[in-house]
Amino acid sequence: MPDEAATVARGRELAPLLLPGMVVWLNGDLGAGKTTLVRALLRGVGYGGAVKSPTYTLVESYVVSRLYWYHFDFYRFNEPEEFDGAGLGDYFRDDAVCLVEWPEKAIGYVPAADLVLDFCFTDVSPESGRELAFIASSEAGEKCLSALQNYWSNAAN
Repeated sequence: MPDEAATVARGRELAPLLLPGMVVWLNGDLGAGKTTLVRALLRGVGYGGAVKSPTYTLVESYVVSRLYWYHFDFYRFNEPEEFDGAGLGDYFRDDAVCLVEWPEKAIGYVPAADLVLDFCFTDVSPESGRELAFIASSEAGEKCLSALQNYWSNAAN
């Protein structure tokens, strides 16, 4: 993931593979590309409107073909209990894909991930590039990751 274009490409590849009910955790430092990836995911499923970071609103919602996409950002949480206080558990449903930035800030309250995306910088400065690791954490995550790896294999041939 050397640059923003690579992050966007990965998001567009992953987007059609995410199924209703899935929870995706997005881990990484500020500026690592989490919101850029979310924007690419939404573009990948045909959403054409504005996609903004939920840093101050906690959650942004999008509807694409009767499927809800919720983008959470728990960066500003001081205590994990704030998750319950904000009533966020109601968003995690079978007709939604939930994309969660800073899940560790709500640990014990935020539902477990099906797929974890770990962003990290490859050098000391963000301009040096970044890496993105995909980790399946459930059967649904395994199926999604397997389909993504098949896509990459076929694209390489």
